[in-house]
Amino acid sequence: MSRILILLGGLVLGGVTQTLAADTCLGCHEKETPAAVAQWRGSAHAASVGCADCHGSNHDKIVAGTSRVEAKVCGRCHDKAYHEHVTSRHGMGLHSGWGCTRAMEKRDPRECRFCHEEGSTLPKSTVHCARFLMQSSEMGEIGCNRCHQVESSCAACHANHLTSLEPLRRSEICATCHMGPDHPQWEMWQTSRHGVLNATVGEEAGPSCQNCHMPKGSHDVSFGITMTSGMDLLPESTRKSRRAEMLGICTQCHSRAFSEREFSRNDAVRDQSTALVARAAEVIRTLDDRKLLEPSPEQRPAHPLGGKALVLDNQMLYENLSRAERLFFKMKKYDLAKAVKGAYHQNPAYTHWYGNAELKLTLAEIESEAALLNRVSGRQAGTADRRQEDGFVGQEQRLQELKRRFERGGMSAEEYAAEKARVLERLRNEPRN
Repeated sequence: MSRILILLGGLVLGGVTQTLAADTCLGCHEKETPAAVAQWRGSAHAASVGCADCHGSNHDKIVAGTSRVEAKVCGRCHDKAYHEHVTSRHGMGLHSGWGCTRAMEKRDPRECRFCHEEGSTLPKSTVHCARFLMQSSEMGEIGCNRCHQVESSCAACHANHLTSLEPLRRSEICATCHMGPDHPQWEMWQTSRHGVLNATVGEEAGPSCQNCHMPKGSHDVSFGITMTSGMDLLPESTRKSRRAEMLGICTQCHSRAFSEREFSRNDAVRDQSTALVARAAEVIRTLDDRKLLEPSPEQRPAHPLGGKALVLDNQMLYENLSRAERLFFKMKKYDLAKAVKGAYHQNPAYTHWYGNAELKLTLAEIESEAALLNRVSGRQAGTADRRQEDGFVGQEQRLQELKRRFERGGMSAEEYAAEKARVLERLRNEPRN
């Protein structure tokens, strides 16, 4: 009877505040949302958890969709699972941009203000990723936050009213979000030897996502992961403990020596892949130093976090870009993930053809684009006056390029001083006809 007697306050009908029993909720919702009622009746919650326990008592807010059942509501009863969740990668889903820099070794402490009030560990906003901020509200809701709301909504994985754990033990539950060009873990796993054995023989032969990343029902999905979502390495001490965690999973089926060899090779693929991306980034930064990007960062709408500056990190946008940057976005956001995560998920096709080959092909395109821009820029300058290419004007442009490169950290103070001295020496010797 306790669930029937739960009071719902705050419903105003004809200007009079009414207090309604839970059976009134059921009376309407058996007609309006019969499936939800049936799921609740068949759930573990039906024995002791009524509607107001989760949804609150303000019916107007419930109808308006402004009284969401957030993860902290579930945490009142599911304390252990809640705290595992909020400290894991899922627990920073909405703040996967600036927020997750707290896990980076060389983070800027000033960035904390993007997510937190001074002295508080509670997020002050729902979204900080620059890509979220550039989208329409509609695209943000279905194209971004439908997955990233995992931070604040247990229902992102668990159904709203079901409490059965069977769907949560299957890798398909992960596929809604962990798929696509930027993080195709589902496709990688499904077509790997692990995934094929899981589908054909069962978990005793091929592990599921949960077996490796949520062992024993843990809600810490960061278990065993040594990188951020942008492929930046975590601090060494954290990596060491995380790697030990994952080796503990792998050695349930494989020898330790075999598992360590696999990780060593995959780590090398990660380093080689990120080096290709770094090489491409330097090409584009040099183009920006020479003012050859079109449109230039100064000509674009301001980046919501970076302003009128070139942004090539994990906050890079995919609008108002030059062609070279568009190619770099694909390389960094799509190809890198396929190569690196494909290796760790034991999928040769994703590692090589979808990942490594595309990284190298795209780098070749970027370098070719840069060569063309440099060549055209040089010809145009030289057509009117050869001195603009090699003489006084050209050296002035070179000084400005060096200054921009130094200011962005692309060269040391010693390198900057030495190269600047060489350019000034050429200027002093340049005839001024």
